[in-house]
Amino acid sequence: MSQGGFQTSTQTLAPPAVVGQRASQNPVATYDAGPGALIAGSLGLTVGRAAWVDPNLMQVNNFGFGPIAGMIANEVQGLNTVYLDPAGLGIPAGFGVTVFTNIDLWVVNDGAVQALPGDTVYARYADGKLTTVAEDAEVTGSIAAGTFSVTGKIDDNIMTVTAVGSGTVRDGAAVSGSGVASGTKVVKQLSGTAGGVGTYEVNIGNQAVVSTTLSGTFGVLTVTAVADGVLTLGSILSGSGVSAGTQITQFLTGTGGTGTYVVNLTQTAGSTTITAANSVATKWKVVAPALPAELMKISAWPLG
Repeated sequence: MSQGGFQTSTQTLAPPAVVGQRASQNPVATYDAGPGALIAGSLGLTVGRAAWVDPNLMQVNNFGFGPIAGMIANEVQGLNTVYLDPAGLGIPAGFGVTVFTNIDLWVVNDGAVQALPGDTVYARYADGKLTTVAEDAEVTGSIAAGTFSVTGKIDDNIMTVTAVGSGTVRDGAAVSGSGVASGTKVVKQLSGTAGGVGTYEVNIGNQAVVSTTLSGTFGVLTVTAVADGVLTLGSILSGSGVSAGTQITQFLTGTGGTGTYVVNLTQTAGSTTITAANSVATKWKVVAPALPAELMKISAWPLG
């Protein structure tokens, strides 16, 4: 190993591969998005993880919900953008990227148990890391409706808030107003006062909304007890009275346990048992065993 370019230790055996490297010469398939259509999202990408495609912006992220679009392989496109860091697997925002829908890869076992041949590979909604166990949580909580009203405009996929009438702008909130495209949602804040005046990324581009009143809706989850597991960004919630497709989009006072969280859908749900799905099963299977934090070989081809 090395730090800052200086060798600090040696290994008696060479590693089997590097993260994201192809694990076989089997045929591969890619996400068909057209020439030069896919780019890394605003938070960039990490090689060797699962990916989701935003079809509105044709951006690729290591976070999302529902089935994954594919995997990010190591095509020697990862850059070292950290000062004095000896290596990097990050793909900066805006860079072109290929999403592989069928490929054999070497990836890190980011789970807490040993990966064994035949195990199903799960992708975490929050960061695209790969495990072999579904990581769900169970909590007691309620959901209240949240709203905001601001004055602002939208240029392409950037919303600029110039004044706040009421409430707080939240990640994942649905935005409506004169000229705003249906389905527009806040992705994240880019600058300014937290939840107030400033700029925000939204999920639909090619918009030209002049200054107007912009309304937002979302939900606030209040967790009072945790029976099992932890909540994460991207957790998909289900329970009595909870709307289908409800997802945690922002931490407020909670950081995985009791506290408050923003969810993407406005709703009212009384105190109930809520199950949070933190990962999704993929079609990939483990080919070679790996302890936690070790490289494991995974394949999308049927075994046997």
